[in-house]
Amino acid sequence: MTEALAKILVADDEPDLRALLQRYLSDQGYSVRTVDGAGPLDVLLQRERFDVLVLDVMMPGEDGLSICRRLRAQGETIPILMLTARGDPVDRIVGLEMGADDYLPKPFNPRELLARIQAMVRRQRLLGAHTGPRQTGGRIDFGAFTLWLDERRLERHGGADGDRAQDVPLTTGEFALLQALAQQPHRPLGRDRLIALAYGPDHTATDRSIDVQVMRLRKLIEADPAQPRHIRTVWGVGYVFVPDGAAPGGGGKP
Repeated sequence: MTEALAKILVADDEPDLRALLQRYLSDQGYSVRTVDGAGPLDVLLQRERFDVLVLDVMMPGEDGLSICRRLRAQGETIPILMLTARGDPVDRIVGLEMGADDYLPKPFNPRELLARIQAMVRRQRLLGAHTGPRQTGGRIDFGAFTLWLDERRLERHGGADGDRAQDVPLTTGEFALLQALAQQPHRPLGRDRLIALAYGPDHTATDRSIDVQVMRLRKLIEADPAQPRHIRTVWGVGYVFVPDGAAPGGGGKP
């Protein structure tokens, strides 16, 4: 069943395809906006919040891969479904490495596109995609903590000293990883993606080193590191940051 009131943004330079997707997805109960390139796309993302971005790879000017990479670098967490006429698996991998959530080669069956969009919207709503951490300027608030980005420090509130905030000591690597997670709330991130976000694409960190850093962070910010509420494991993917700290549910593992 289509998710009610879900908003879809389609970016594609082909007018016929834009019109087709506008009509088809609207008939399925979605609110759909379409744009033909990066400029109007940026304007709409600044003005409105969408549930899914359908983004064509091959566009004049700034192409879809560059747009995807830029949006992720800016902290934009909207789920992105890439469309491309290139069927090479390498292109698919590159798109996912740039931060795309799914990938569909052209030509495609509109029903398959619809099924993928439905799955993405459902997943985001189950994770509470619109209840992200309160972020003001250089700070991110989550649970009992404030992450000060400019000062590169973490504060805990309401500890043993009552309401007085206390600094939580973090290594440089721990801070970088926590910042990468906190700036992508409710978005499952693979270990390779976390390495790129936290340390840069050329860093020599390994999957195991990410797991160790996550274990350390959990000991610092979780009331029960064995049942984490903020940094959860997404089996087969990596980790997801849940700022509101709701208790894990739905039969999944923390």
